[in-house]
Amino acid sequence: MSGLRLRVDAPAKINLRLEVLRLRDDGYHEVRTILQSVALADRLTLTARPGPFTVRSRDASMPRDRDNLVWRAAAALWSALGRSGEPSGVAVAVRKVVPAGAGLGGASSDAASALRALRQLWAPRAPARLLREVAAGIGSDVPFFLKGGTVLATGRGERLRRSSTLDPCAVVIASPGFGVSTPEAYRWWDEDAAADRPARRRPGPRRRLADPAAGGLRGGLRNDLEAPVSRRHPAIAEMVRRLLASGADRAGMTGSGSAVIGLYASDAAAERARRSVWRNGWRTLHTRTTDAREHGRLTAVARLR
Repeated sequence: MSGLRLRVDAPAKINLRLEVLRLRDDGYHEVRTILQSVALADRLTLTARPGPFTVRSRDASMPRDRDNLVWRAAAALWSALGRSGEPSGVAVAVRKVVPAGAGLGGASSDAASALRALRQLWAPRAPARLLREVAAGIGSDVPFFLKGGTVLATGRGERLRRSSTLDPCAVVIASPGFGVSTPEAYRWWDEDAAADRPARRRPGPRRRLADPAAGGLRGGLRNDLEAPVSRRHPAIAEMVRRLLASGADRAGMTGSGSAVIGLYASDAAAERARRSVWRNGWRTLHTRTTDAREHGRLTAVARLR
């Protein structure tokens, strides 16, 4: 098998809704969020060869080896297959396209796509259930990237249920020159929630998270982390305003930030907007939403000659 090369893409995600419910006893936050896959993707190339498992990228923002989610995914799958010691026999090269620290799930998607390819190299007959179990132990977003499309995620993000598919739309992603740490974003939410709660009140009834049914998002994008993050980084709120002024049907921060997204009815409108909202220090990208079937095609593992 030495010399065999596989290629697999790792698409990003956006959050159409993100509702933070409470801080759990395990230190995570209970959330309800609607995740949507998009076509923008990193690319992983895996080469079977003797020696230790390695992960490399030209992108300086990507951690190397043991600090990388791809390495952790490999180690978790290796162990789940009953193998001892550290993973070996594969070198992974990652071409980064998805901005890091932006709330787009790039690292989690890399991990999920690595699991797909490593399964083919190490245990092609292993059940899909095993990949889902391994993915759930790596990170909250990783199981979603094994599904793609439009999904309602609850718990800390690991419980998934297929949602009504969003009508296809073009997406502009605006990513600033800084990232936002997910733990920090949630800590800011805790701090602001405490400051806004001078009088103790009983929590109200749980609201049902709107389903993005065909016809679009009624009520627009919602992200409970956007306000606390924007208070610390006002440039994010400014970019939301710029996207709306450019003709976006909806605009808002995705995930824990720092990226901001705008949804458009056509690719032409999105490309015009991408150019118009660009500002110094920001990176603007034009992509599109994908349903589960297209996500499956994008993440199919290809064997290279």
